Amino acid sequence: MATVETRDHDVLVIGAGGAGLRAAIEAAAKGCSVGLITKSLLGKAHTVMAEGGVAAALAHVDPQDGWETHFKDTMKGGSFLNHWRMAQLHAQEAPERVVELERWGALFDRTADGRILQRAFGGHTWKRLAHVGDRTGLEMIRTLQDQGVVQGLDVHMEVTVTRLFKDGGRIAGAFAYRRVSGELIVFRAKAVVIATGGIGKAYRITSNSWEYTGDGQALAYETGAELIDMEFVQFHPTGMVWPPGVMGILVTEGVRGEGGILRNARGERFMWKYLPEARRHEYAEDEDEARRWVEAAVEGRQTQDRRPPELSTRDNVARAIYTEVREGRGSPHGGAFLDISYMPADRVIRKLPSMYHQFLELADVDITKQPMEVGPTTHYVMGGVRVEPDTAAATVPGLYAAGEAAAGLHGANRLGGNSLSDLLVFGRRAGAAAAEYATGMRHGQIDPAEIEAEARDLLAPLERTSGENPYEVHRALQDVMDRHVGIFRVHEDLEKGLGELAALAKRAAAVRAEGGRVYNPGWHLARDLRNMITVSEAVTRAALLRKESRGAHSRLDFTGMDPALGKVNFCARRTDAGMTVEPTPLPEMPSQLKALFVEPAKEKVG
Repeated sequence: MATVETRDHDVLVIGAGGAGLRAAIEAAAKGCSVGLITKSLLGKAHTVMAEGGVAAALAHVDPQDGWETHFKDTMKGGSFLNHWRMAQLHAQEAPERVVELERWGALFDRTADGRILQRAFGGHTWKRLAHVGDRTGLEMIRTLQDQGVVQGLDVHMEVTVTRLFKDGGRIAGAFAYRRVSGELIVFRAKAVVIATGGIGKAYRITSNSWEYTGDGQALAYETGAELIDMEFVQFHPTGMVWPPGVMGILVTEGVRGEGGILRNARGERFMWKYLPEARRHEYAEDEDEARRWVEAAVEGRQTQDRRPPELSTRDNVARAIYTEVREGRGSPHGGAFLDISYMPADRVIRKLPSMYHQFLELADVDITKQPMEVGPTTHYVMGGVRVEPDTAAATVPGLYAAGEAAAGLHGANRLGGNSLSDLLVFGRRAGAAAAEYATGMRHGQIDPAEIEAEARDLLAPLERTSGENPYEVHRALQDVMDRHVGIFRVHEDLEKGLGELAALAKRAAAVRAEGGRVYNPGWHLARDLRNMITVSEAVTRAALLRKESRGAHSRLDFTGMDPALGKVNFCARRTDAGMTVEPTPLPEMPSQLKALFVEPAKEKVG
């Protein structure tokens, strides 16, 4: 048997983005020994790519805002498939979590009187996103890391977890390896928090980092936890489309929040014709009203004018751009034009510094003088590990999940900025609950035979004398997901995709990684492939069963919403026969929260 190092912690946190750091900080503050694992280096987590802001009803710019409106916006954005309790906790606690970051040293942009400045984002009734230019995620990570250093976290960098162990049904630890050396590690832990982010690398065009291979969702699923809402994959409407080497890199929604206008190749401002009828009244009626709203936002004053149509929800804007391209009105490289160049150049550079440098350096485009070319990019998965709202506990004792790896808060579609407040609110709750669970509990026993079996399985691709290159299988997977499980879906494509995924699973099980364990990315990908195929199967099976169009899930063969399907989540479970996906009832919203949606008069939008 290969040599295996052993480490002991009370709480093991897998993932060092915003959710993982916040969970680790909270667990350490409760007196627990905390191990924090990151696939890359500390500070390189995908949270740094979150640019536009963190959503919280601070009411610093629009005093009419409050948690109730944030709650309503989140539920409406998610087509009411959200877990009401998660949406309630999120809206109520987000302001304190943002203020807490400020106390820990985060340097937010400021209003004239020195308070945290907030900007508009799609689907939010009021200006709600606290921000640091367009580098908000980076500032959050910097702040959380500094606080983690103060807490004395034990950080394990460039380590990948491949399996969770149980003892008598409860979590007992994890198996992992060092990416640099290939050394094997067993972490004994009383509780585990999954905070590994999303699944975007299963698609070819994505804003996600290389780490987003569905590790946490697959680990939880293989351990017996439930995955819900996996059919809801968000395609952010604005990713770079040119040049090819940067395709998919995120263009923050902050551009539209600051007044960016979307036009097609004919110069038409097309978003008005794609506004949902039920919410059309929330948006400007014409160019003049949209212009007045932007002018008021720039000047920092209140207005009765309604927000521009570009600030519709992400799912709607993404479908609009995709449709314009499909019908022949796209930009030269298959997207749409996003224009902020009519604004004063100094303001654009001050408010959107990352976007200015990103386009200048990567595309040779000066956004103060020229429009950007943008198009949809795989961005976020609303689905993930089913958790209990108050504790972020999964259905396996001792297992918790937070951030993008967890599900329930966002329903069928996430509003921009809600991800950053999500990871703060539920990262903290997951860390606190994991610490409470672990306190006073003994470490579970891990069967040596299970350790040996996992080691053999992990090392098998290195020992094969024949087999496909893992990169070939990965390209084939991305092709399947792009062609069959993309922005628009139909039954025939989904069925084909499911069959092709089954074939890919067999190919992935037989890949060969040349070379040894040291610095071998092909070997790393061989393992990541399993996770990506698992989550891709969950996405596809759930998409087949949801015979309606809701939020980010669009079926061309079922274009309307089915009221019956608005009452269920589709839940993926592991069985001896393989993956099963079945509907489970959505928790009923209490009457006092339902009453919030009965509005006595038309709500003013600003």
